[in-house]
Amino acid sequence: MNKNIAILAGDGIGPEVTAEAVKALNAVAETFGHQFKYAESLIGAAAIDATGNPFPEATEESCKSADAILFGAIGDPKYDNDPNAKVRPEQGLLKMRKNLGLFANVRPVSSYDALLPISPLKEHIIKGTDFVVFRELTGGIYFGEPRGRSEDGNTAFDSCVYSKTEIERISHLAFKAAENRRKKLTLVDKANVLATSRLWRETVKEISSQYPKVELDFMFVDNAAMKIIQNPKDFDVVLTENMFGDIITDEASVISGSLGLLPSASLGTKSSLFEPIHGSYPQAAGKGIANPLGAILSAAMLLEYAFELKEESQIIKDAVANSLKAGFATEDIQKENPKNTKEVGDFVVKEIKKLVTVSA
Repeated sequence: MNKNIAILAGDGIGPEVTAEAVKALNAVAETFGHQFKYAESLIGAAAIDATGNPFPEATEESCKSADAILFGAIGDPKYDNDPNAKVRPEQGLLKMRKNLGLFANVRPVSSYDALLPISPLKEHIIKGTDFVVFRELTGGIYFGEPRGRSEDGNTAFDSCVYSKTEIERISHLAFKAAENRRKKLTLVDKANVLATSRLWRETVKEISSQYPKVELDFMFVDNAAMKIIQNPKDFDVVLTENMFGDIITDEASVISGSLGLLPSASLGTKSSLFEPIHGSYPQAAGKGIANPLGAILSAAMLLEYAFELKEESQIIKDAVANSLKAGFATEDIQKENPKNTKEVGDFVVKEIKKLVTVSA
């Protein structure tokens, strides 16, 4: 298989962890006989510094011509800490999602037995957790118009807007995923208060008739936030709108034991992007302490969702699990004798090649 992958390493630790993910992809290509070609482009603060634009036209064209996009992280303190900054790195992220039509964010949440002791939650609660969140990514309050402030500056307003079409397209993806899992879908909303949530609930109910094998239930977002901590094993596929999804997926990240472990996919009709959910973590940039496993697992998602290479994807996942089982991890996970970013990436690459040899 020959595929083109756009590389958007971004800011902070983005370039470091993305480099390790590319090494994992190269190991897969080498052992399975695939060919992956990479095209690197700027985004975020790096792009602002070079062009004044957080999502330059050249980057957009590179993304549109690629078969998939591997993304690192975005954000820089010199913009984050400047309330008067007119252009911000995060504007590039929102523009990219909108222009590329990346309407569905997919975030798997799993517990690793080797990491149960380091999670802030009790082991018996999180052991065996395995659910996935489908978050609508290009609508809602993050994109709603009008928005702004009053002339005197004392009042601010944002609009939360959703169309039935936006809800339908991500709902179908979530239901199809549920059909291939434990056949349970939970819609997380706030239908007792919000008109947009009532539209979500009505639309998802209508669609559910097309998926009779999937059990559908509903949960208010405040209750869902509590249940994710109390009994995360009760969830299979979670479907929700943009802001609610942003919040509950970050909350769910504590289940794995480290934010650096969680990958994600952003899917559209023509493009698909894969990234770890951690931020740019500028304090760690250049120190070799960043956890690359979230980026490596994002590469695994890329193989599965963009290229339908499920066996190759599973090999990467198993290699990451072996790394954790062996205690070969960065300092956020392994407090005693931690490894650096490159060492962890090298270990995963060795495990990929070893696993392929065993399965051959």
